[in-house]
Amino acid sequence: MKKLGILAVVLLAQATFAQTNRFVYQVTSKPDVNNKTDIKTENAYLDISAEKSMFYSENRIKRDSVMKANFQSGGARGFNREQMEGLRTNINYSIEKDKKNQKTLYKDRLGRDQYSYEEDRPLNWKILSETTKIGEYKVQKAETEFGGRKWTAWFTTDLPYQDGPYKFSGLPGLVVKAEDANGDYSFDLMKNYKIADFPEMTTFGNVIKVKRTDYVKQQEKFKTDPMSFMNNQRGGGISPPMRIGGGGNQNPADMRKRMEERAKEEAKETAIRLN
Repeated sequence: MKKLGILAVVLLAQATFAQTNRFVYQVTSKPDVNNKTDIKTENAYLDISAEKSMFYSENRIKRDSVMKANFQSGGARGFNREQMEGLRTNINYSIEKDKKNQKTLYKDRLGRDQYSYEEDRPLNWKILSETTKIGEYKVQKAETEFGGRKWTAWFTTDLPYQDGPYKFSGLPGLVVKAEDANGDYSFDLMKNYKIADFPEMTTFGNVIKVKRTDYVKQQEKFKTDPMSFMNNQRGGGISPPMRIGGGGNQNPADMRKRMEERAKEEAKETAIRLN
């Protein structure tokens, strides 16, 4: 009987450890460098398991769900333009951290395809002695320079995770808050709960693995001439939603004009993304 009791405790501990923990962050950004009053706020998820973690937009999952339902219905459901516009996100990328191999994989869509690269810039933290309390967590201050920005992070050891939103990791705790010195970006932990497993991420177009420097070059090409960039991309796969709305019999010239306008808009959004 005693052995059965010990076994039950071990199995319960294993089941608890195997669960995926979701941390919800409020991401605030000022994407327009010429208009600091234009402030965008949305939620993003950091899902953590023993093997890996993933950071991505809440709206990304909701939008993927709508797209998947439409494809499964053969397009019978159509797209609700207002609904899709309401699910727009400034976090079109996703970031996966492989804990075993200590690798960070960045994925982002440019035009019709998704590009993927392994982060090659290490995060070098300076841990300071300053502490405070954010919400229910005791936190400690740390600083780093990354991606041309100076960042301040507050991490806690109250939780058994050494991770954080975006590409932040390498601290002896979970990042509760991070912000850059210019006040253009901030990540604030709002809540956390357990989920059954990582969600399935829908992939549109081709998946192209490149080096980070090559991704930056492709990103510049897309920003310079988005329609030319998309026309030169390989075919195949499912094209991403351009959110042009409508329905019914649309004039091809009008549809192309809308696609060009949307492509230019996406190229502008790409210009201010963290990568």
